[in-house]
Amino acid sequence: MNIILLGPPGAGKGTQARKLVDERGMIQLSTGDMLRDARSSGTEMGKRVAEVMDRGGLVTDEIVIGLIKEKLEGEQAGGFIFDGFPRTLAQADALAELLGNLDQKLDAVIEMRVDDAALVARITGRYTCGNCGEVYHDETRPTKVEGICDVCGSTNLKRRADDNEESLRTRLMEYYKKTSPLIGYFYAKGDLSVVDGLADIDVVAKSIKAVLDKA
Repeated sequence: MNIILLGPPGAGKGTQARKLVDERGMIQLSTGDMLRDARSSGTEMGKRVAEVMDRGGLVTDEIVIGLIKEKLEGEQAGGFIFDGFPRTLAQADALAELLGNLDQKLDAVIEMRVDDAALVARITGRYTCGNCGEVYHDETRPTKVEGICDVCGSTNLKRRADDNEESLRTRLMEYYKKTSPLIGYFYAKGDLSVVDGLADIDVVAKSIKAVLDKA
């Protein structure tokens, strides 16, 4: 099963992707992770990625599609979750062509829909454990003991530098300009399902499960 999770920054795509990896054995294809792995791999594709990144350039769609192709041709496990790709209509077309060439298909596109004001409140209160990655929130999910991670006991709790209202609204605008057209694109193709991205994590997970069970 191959799926795409759509939604603005902070909608919870990463959290839900990790649950799908754990529960269904799916493979999360994060563009950022793939680029970092490729850069240190020593392969021809990796050398191309390193060259572009070292000169501060933008990695082309061709390179990203090439990296995804390598993953799709390898281990299948429970299928793939596309995280951070596609971001544009051109990338969506390229992904559709790639899947077709590999006799694979896209089984579901899930939009994690949010209210912007509520999202800003969610993100500006968010912090994570730098050791195990557990996510907390000042109001809705603080640590049981202040300054100490509930899961691993680390005191390395931190906030992203761009988790502030001004930066988040800039990131939201970028998302709506470039990525939101994908919602109409996948709706027209009959692939799109919508879940409430601001619901409780387990409620969102159940909604996603219901979509995938029907796919």
